[in-house]
Amino acid sequence: MNFSKITKKVASFSVEGKTKEAALWLLQIFDIQDDYFAGFEYREKANPDFILMTTEGEFGEPQKIRIPENTFEFPLPLMLSLLAHEMVHVRQKTRQPYILDRNEREWQAYYQMLFKNVFPLVPDISPYHKKAFANKALEYYNRMEPNGALQQKYANQKQEVEQFLKTLENQ
Repeated sequence: MNFSKITKKVASFSVEGKTKEAALWLLQIFDIQDDYFAGFEYREKANPDFILMTTEGEFGEPQKIRIPENTFEFPLPLMLSLLAHEMVHVRQKTRQPYILDRNEREWQAYYQMLFKNVFPLVPDISPYHKKAFANKALEYYNRMEPNGALQQKYANQKQEVEQFLKTLENQ
């Protein structure tokens, strides 16, 4: 199914007030699924300046993702990228060794948004959002203990993100 048809189908779900159903369908279409995903719940409406999705649940237990009821009022590639970000958190919290450090969890999830290493079918997002998410990734990297084990573990990926930012600045 081409992206135009996918967008139309999501719009029809949205008009019918079926945001959760649209999100579940998209998880299947773009292979962003996980056996430990327990479903969607709603949270407060989003606005263009602040779209919040969260993954909730105890470590080792199935996880729920909270999404705004108006999720699909925003660009579909961005929403897919945010869903993939949250699904990375589902995996981090349900597979041992669990990723206990929040900075590491966020680093890995933002890295996924940029390089799609976990969910390669997610479409590209705008250069604006790529830059914003790259900067957010670096923010979480910098919150890790300076020169500590986590920063050392992700030093090569940090260089990739920095190089990625440089290529974005030249566009």
